[in-house]
Amino acid sequence: MLAREFGRRKALAGLGALLLGTACAPLETVTGGPQAPALVPGAPVPVALLVPAGSANESDNFVARSLENAARLAIADLQGVQVDLRVYATGGNPQQAAAVAQTAVQEGAAVILGPLYAEEANAAGVAVAPSGVNVLAFSNNPTIAGGNVFLLGPTFRNTADRLIRYGRGVGIDRYLVAYGNDLGGTIGRNAITAAAQANGATLLGAEVYGLSQRGIEEAAPRIAAAAQAAGAQAVFTTAGPTADLPILATALPQAGLSPETARLVGLTRWDTAPQILALPGLQGGLFAIPDASLTRQFESRYGTAYGEAPHPLAALSFDGIAAIGALAARGRPGGLSRAALTQGQGFQGTAGIFRLLPDGTNQRGLAVATVRNNQVVILDPAPRSFAGAGS
Repeated sequence: MLAREFGRRKALAGLGALLLGTACAPLETVTGGPQAPALVPGAPVPVALLVPAGSANESDNFVARSLENAARLAIADLQGVQVDLRVYATGGNPQQAAAVAQTAVQEGAAVILGPLYAEEANAAGVAVAPSGVNVLAFSNNPTIAGGNVFLLGPTFRNTADRLIRYGRGVGIDRYLVAYGNDLGGTIGRNAITAAAQANGATLLGAEVYGLSQRGIEEAAPRIAAAAQAAGAQAVFTTAGPTADLPILATALPQAGLSPETARLVGLTRWDTAPQILALPGLQGGLFAIPDASLTRQFESRYGTAYGEAPHPLAALSFDGIAAIGALAARGRPGGLSRAALTQGQGFQGTAGIFRLLPDGTNQRGLAVATVRNNQVVILDPAPRSFAGAGS
């Protein structure tokens, strides 16, 4: 059986890994109410970092160490701003995350960076909403975004927007969606649908498949037939490179749908699994990636400083501190308010530009890539600013 786990204890393979919670309804967050704590010009900015230390899952403890190290690396970069970083262990548990978030606010935190998992971030956000303190969570689950909770993790909607905008520019605007029958697949399908509607592309339908080799192989003829009957130029899939994508990219050509007829377009990063780039079904396909050169710079600096490679999610912690530092450097008391956090020019992060959006999600500058002769080729580079950005 092929399995993808999108719960709190999933494997975290990289920035493309989903930090999605279970399918329960999110707690309600406060959309108005108190203002964020005022910053004192020239004084250190009190920042609470919530990490999954103390978890029974050893991988959580490694992530926790990486997140803290990256935050301290970012603090060392700040010019003219001091950060009073206070680290709190959540154990990867929503109840503990809520409790330590409240403690952090009582101890003077002006903003919360983290926690890691969606359920934790949701609980922490609700717990501190009456204080006006904003939460910059490492999750990418859009169902918890809003109110005082902002996501730092890259979202499906941002990727879908980038790819569909690019597709329209090169004459690709008729899409069939193929998605897995789990929470991640459903959120991905919804993101593609919203992006198609927002950018004027034509969505021809959506075909679901079971997350097993048999389920995908049985669904492939149906997906191929639907794409051909509707005249799809592309099949936009939620499939992941270490899970369902290799099977889907093999089964669709076997079912008679060649990339020349309808290319694959992916919400996930195919470059994280180089072994799949030789699959015929991926040739000519489209996917999005951040600025790889900037990512390598961060990883090199981290390795030099700490003697080990960072967990891929550590970059989000660095980005959060970079954003906080940039806002605090302006010397304004309301530097960490919602209005300040969502200012349009955005911030410079470890993988390029990013900005927080009023709905609590984010936009990140992405490059569009394809697979050509079993190699990743950049078709449109990541933008360096949001002025006219194609991201």
